[in-house]
Amino acid sequence: MYTISDLYDLSHTLAADYLAQFTYPWEALAGIKELILKLGPALDPAEYDEVSENVWVHKTAKVFPSAYLGAPCIIGPNTEVRHCAFIRGSALVGADCVVGNSVELKNVILFDHVQTPHYNYVGDSILGYYSHMGAGSITSNVKSDKTLVTVHDRVNGEDIATGLKKMGAMLADHVEVGCNSVLNPGTVIGHNTNVYPTSCVRGVVPANSIWKNSGEIVPKK
Repeated sequence: MYTISDLYDLSHTLAADYLAQFTYPWEALAGIKELILKLGPALDPAEYDEVSENVWVHKTAKVFPSAYLGAPCIIGPNTEVRHCAFIRGSALVGADCVVGNSVELKNVILFDHVQTPHYNYVGDSILGYYSHMGAGSITSNVKSDKTLVTVHDRVNGEDIATGLKKMGAMLADHVEVGCNSVLNPGTVIGHNTNVYPTSCVRGVVPANSIWKNSGEIVPKK
């Protein structure tokens, strides 16, 4: 339920070849910076401007004046980076995305058509095609006790050691996260799954499911 092939259609990201090397998506987090530094210089200068060192923005993207773009990053076609967005760096943002007001991105891959529109923090995470984070929803990427992150699979009764101190959330394609939800370190959400607003999510959530506020998971009908 939580391999790259289970979660993502790789035809919707510039990171396709890179991600295809791995089994689990969190294995790709360590190399995002190097990936962007490799992809950026190879982008077509007729389509992308290098607006500052190691920051590439597609000519059709709209970046509002108060947004901050930290290196390295790539902003894809028709994407909006709105007022006061803070891209700290190591962010690969796809086509037709929204990075909204006061949103912070750090060490992430956003597939095409991802929306993080209002007051989101997304760090050390991968968000799949057409995934959406409601206003105020965030990824928590460090455990409170600072131990290494484990992915808990409650369905199969197993824990997968990631070896990572920092890991946010892996959202599959077409995931909807409700407003003011917290995705705890090591969260993996399967495709076409919805998370209720104000949820506190942990572990693996299967595809085609609904996570309710109580933590109950029910199949979609």
